[in-house]
Amino acid sequence: MKISVCGKGGSGKSTVVSLLAGHAEASGYKVIVVDSDESNTGLFRMLGFPNPPIPLMELAGGKKAIKGKMGQPNILAESQITTADIPSQFFLKRNGLRMVSIGKILQSMEGCACPMGVLNREFLKKLKLDKNELVIVDMEAGVEHFGRGIDDSIDTVLLVVEPSMESIAVAEKIRDMTAGMKKNLQSVLNKVSSQDISSELKAMLKDKSIEIAGVIPYDPAVFEACFKGRAMAHGIAFQAAAQILNGLLARTIG
Repeated sequence: MKISVCGKGGSGKSTVVSLLAGHAEASGYKVIVVDSDESNTGLFRMLGFPNPPIPLMELAGGKKAIKGKMGQPNILAESQITTADIPSQFFLKRNGLRMVSIGKILQSMEGCACPMGVLNREFLKKLKLDKNELVIVDMEAGVEHFGRGIDDSIDTVLLVVEPSMESIAVAEKIRDMTAGMKKNLQSVLNKVSSQDISSELKAMLKDKSIEIAGVIPYDPAVFEACFKGRAMAHGIAFQAAAQILNGLLARTIG
């Protein structure tokens, strides 16, 4: 199963990815976290790794090499990729958890992130999973990844919605785009500080025909982990994410 986590910038996508991955790993799944956000650089810390992996962009020959191949139907030579095909220096590993990174914008005047989008699309499309493997993708903020076709091979799109009107507006755009791609869309309410806000957000999303997979409450332990750059603690947010992932898996793979 391949799950993409998307939404407005700052809504907590990387946090949700980390929480879901932590529960999946603890439940015995082989989890591959794909960092495809070219701007956010802190996901590896949230997952408990001291350093980031070497980007897959380098495995493919670097950004310049990919730019020269963007008009071709396939960027990677293989028709299928398994986790065993990825050289060890391009992923981080701990027990059942692996992390790979597509690439990052590192300096000014570097150009657009389109080559990374192409690589990400091809990698996810060709990545073949074993029975007990689960992919969780930390998408870039906003909706551009839909236009690039990155979500084409995704099984479930998980939309993170925080309590803000801007987040609701982005959610509507993502609803329309996933409908056009005929993708399963579920939403997660994140950083919810009260029952009243939860009820109001649920009503707003229901009115917009956006299905809700669950609610992750505001958790001071998550705030502290993000502030100090360390792995997510197993607090109330972790427990809520566990219920969400269990529900997604039950709906999709039975």
